[in-house]
Amino acid sequence: MRKIYICAKTGKMTKNELIDLINSWENLKYLQNELVNNSERYKLLIEIAFYSDDPKSWRAAYLVDKINDNYPGLIKPFINEMIKQLRTEKNESKRRHFLKLLSMNDLSINQMGFLTDFCIGVFTSDKEPVAVRVYAMQVLYNISEKQPDLKPEILLFVEHEMENHFSAGILSRGKKIAQKLRRQIS
Repeated sequence: MRKIYICAKTGKMTKNELIDLINSWENLKYLQNELVNNSERYKLLIEIAFYSDDPKSWRAAYLVDKINDNYPGLIKPFINEMIKQLRTEKNESKRRHFLKLLSMNDLSINQMGFLTDFCIGVFTSDKEPVAVRVYAMQVLYNISEKQPDLKPEILLFVEHEMENHFSAGILSRGKKIAQKLRRQIS
């Protein structure tokens, strides 16, 4: 296990030092504990996850996701920033983790307009990886819980994708969501 780098003068870790630590899987469990106890380092992790173009910066998004499993409140202040980053994010792994995080958080009405359009585009795209599409489907379902008028339209999308662009992941989550939507619409 590597040691955590801390600048002797400021007591802070640099972005490059954190990227270096993230690049080694053996550090991730230790970093999870270290970052939740230091808000400045957690913000640095968020910055790397959202904005870094380092080829392995997706590991920062993975780490944010893993931290969220035990400390779900930490990501809440960064939800709007994450949604903005989704507009331009090209990395499939980051999009998967961002959509997963969004599917696990309560969204405001203001955030739903863009996310509805974005998630429909992602969910119905056969160019997107299955995991990204599945989380987009979940976000759409979550939005329909607050916007019930969307339920019939989302059900049509889910049924269409299960029939025409299915995979094990789409079928598994799609059946559950379609069943809930049918009950709620009836």
